[in-house]
Amino acid sequence: MGQYIPNTFRMKVRARVWEEYHSVDEVRALLEKYRGERLLAIGAGSNLLFQGDFDGVVLHSAMRKARALDEDGEQVLIEAESGLVMDELIAQLCDMGLWGLENLSHIPGEVGASAVQNVGAYGVEAKDVIVRVNTIAIEDGSVRVFENADCHYAYRDSIFKGELKGQYIVTSVVYRLWKTPHRVLDYGHLRAVTGDEPTPMGVREAVMQIRRQKLPEVSELGSAGSFFKNPIVPQAVYDKIAASYDKVPHFDQAGGVKIPAAWLIEQCGWKGKRLGGAQVYEKQPLVIVNADNATPEDVMNLAQQICESVKEKFGISISPEVNYI
Repeated sequence: MGQYIPNTFRMKVRARVWEEYHSVDEVRALLEKYRGERLLAIGAGSNLLFQGDFDGVVLHSAMRKARALDEDGEQVLIEAESGLVMDELIAQLCDMGLWGLENLSHIPGEVGASAVQNVGAYGVEAKDVIVRVNTIAIEDGSVRVFENADCHYAYRDSIFKGELKGQYIVTSVVYRLWKTPHRVLDYGHLRAVTGDEPTPMGVREAVMQIRRQKLPEVSELGSAGSFFKNPIVPQAVYDKIAASYDKVPHFDQAGGVKIPAAWLIEQCGWKGKRLGGAQVYEKQPLVIVNADNATPEDVMNLAQQICESVKEKFGISISPEVNYI
């Protein structure tokens, strides 16, 4: 095997071949060079759990430019290339006084992954500001543009994770930002930190402060961030739980009630528990960390036991947000 694959879980896994590309022409040339090989396009490896070495070709974008495409009195369209670190882009936009992505500050990952994963935090999802996603088809190198509606966005999901998984490589994403305030402050007690009229940078700084208090820095402790999706359950299921517990955290949704997976996991007694080298993070049970040279099996076994425990206690199925490779 060849080069180590960057991943925020800090798993020591290698790719048989590692290639970076700096342009659309380069990625097309690589697709032709390795036609018929097993291919995997990744970002920063922030939402991946490798189950072992990857016997194939890993492609990574080194395209990292951003530019304004169009603007009017209210809005600005920004095109960002797939290899740009998402948090660096958000810092630039907040510094420019533009609204839309500030709630997603300090989430590890790159621009391309934001469009695939539909990353979200504090009441905002990437889909809320994505206009279109520019891609290259792995099969023949053709260009395809996906408008927002074409991406079939849902909670931590998109067409790129479903029916078109592994078929396209994201080259850039176009976001719509606002020059006028578009504050989303009613999730996760954000308003209590920001006040009622923060700037985009004020929201960003508050989000970063909250995240640092609850979540481990991946540079210090390996993790994939939030490991599990928050389940959305029927009203009757929530009512049954609320009848037995005081102050169950919840968020009303169009299709039911969202209950934080972290709360469900904590009620099952998993906070701080370890299995091998993997551990449920002591400050935030939604996170599984690589506490002591964890193996992929340690993490997967711990995640499975957590899911079974929540199902047994509450009758609710939770599932990983992290992609197993």
